[in-house]
Amino acid sequence: MDLTTLIGIVLALGLCVWGITFEKIGNFIDFQSLAIVLGGTIAATIASYPFRILKDVPKHIMVCFRGGKYNIPKLVDQLVDLAMLARQSGLLALEEKAEEIKDPFFKQSVLMIVDASDPDKVRELLEKTMDDMMARHDEAAGLYEKASAYAPAFGMIGTLVGLINMLKGMDLGGGGGASTLGQDMSVALITTFYGSGIANIFMQPIAKKLRVRQAEEELYCVTIVEGLMGIQAGENPKMLREHLLSCMKQSQQKKLLLKAEKAGGGGEG
Repeated sequence: MDLTTLIGIVLALGLCVWGITFEKIGNFIDFQSLAIVLGGTIAATIASYPFRILKDVPKHIMVCFRGGKYNIPKLVDQLVDLAMLARQSGLLALEEKAEEIKDPFFKQSVLMIVDASDPDKVRELLEKTMDDMMARHDEAAGLYEKASAYAPAFGMIGTLVGLINMLKGMDLGGGGGASTLGQDMSVALITTFYGSGIANIFMQPIAKKLRVRQAEEELYCVTIVEGLMGIQAGENPKMLREHLLSCMKQSQQKKLLLKAEKAGGGGEG
């Protein structure tokens, strides 16, 4: 489980409260201002996106707290094992192995190289599937990026509402109005505070974490595609391992290559 999102949000809120001080926290609580900013942001976001995206909001939040789902070193080992099996028994032998794979994209990709004979067609189909997945993830992250833009805008709307009401209520010629100027001004500015807080404490971090998860999944899918294309082309398992490790960090490459050497150099088939 990845708690960095929760830790960051709690830390940001804590620092804001510490800066305000507990004694004055009541000055920053105004439910009408919160209704304008939070309600307006949610309403505008709902108006901007179809229900098929909005219904997945709970899943998006779970993704933010999910730990590392994609183990690239383990995936490379799996692909090398498949390459060795394909060299020894042919591509048809991979069909039985595919049934043991839980990840839908990985399983579908293995079955495609078993069933299809044209490598270019297989690559095209796999890349199209991967592009469709990334497009869906783009929409998910875009929802929170859009919400982070709406929140400060509604904060400004709330501020303008407050200022207009304040100016309308002023009576500089008589005895009322001016005495409450400071209080009315502070209430008007609270909405700007809420807008900035919602955008930068909640929406932007969620959007960024979804982008990070998207990049992890994209690397995972690209590794699968490149590995299976190499297997279909009959690439040497040892060379395939080095090819797939080229996109990883140097420290990870050295660790996995050392592990492969101890196990027998990845096998020559």
